[in-house]
Amino acid sequence: MQQIIEKTVQNLIKNNMKPFVVDKKDDILPLLKTLIPKGSTVGVGGSVTLDEVGVIDFLRSGDYDFYDRYKQGLTREQAVKIMKQALTADCFITSSNAVTEGGALYNVDGNGNRVAAFVYGPDSVIVIIGANKIVENVDAAIKRVKQIAAPNNCKRLNVPSPCSKTGQCVSLAGENPQMCDGCSIDGRICCSYLVSGFQRHKDRIKVIICKENMGY
Repeated sequence: MQQIIEKTVQNLIKNNMKPFVVDKKDDILPLLKTLIPKGSTVGVGGSVTLDEVGVIDFLRSGDYDFYDRYKQGLTREQAVKIMKQALTADCFITSSNAVTEGGALYNVDGNGNRVAAFVYGPDSVIVIIGANKIVENVDAAIKRVKQIAAPNNCKRLNVPSPCSKTGQCVSLAGENPQMCDGCSIDGRICCSYLVSGFQRHKDRIKVIICKENMGY
């Protein structure tokens, strides 16, 4: 795994992203303190990894102007407004569905706010991943979402999708399933697909790789 992480790090650098490697999840919050100036506006994308690390409570510390989409008592309309605000934040923190050894980030989104932040808006995007999310290439990333990320997230969000019941996307039952193939339920969480490769704006995207496994 160490060799795979080193290869991934070198290719992220080639793609103008700034990688960091930590041994354990407890090392992540101290690192975030060095990456986010106090007083910054900060938004987040939905992520099990952020919950595991304690990022939400960290951002509620008072050191940041946190666009808190998880604040208790919010209506759906209020939460959506906050998610839109997050697209203009100084910093956006999220995870990634997969990172390839070639240094690309692969993400699939339902509402689209998370992938939108990767593309444009926040001055800094910080991506936190466990080593379990490193895959060989984009094809492996696509399969990872269809077999791991999407089914588990549908279960977590109580989305009555076929994959939440069978453990994999319905598209995998057919021949030559394409990236965007899937179910047609109203609550489908796989709607927008993004591959982030070479970046024009150097070091805007920062990737923290933890040697421990985290998230889906």
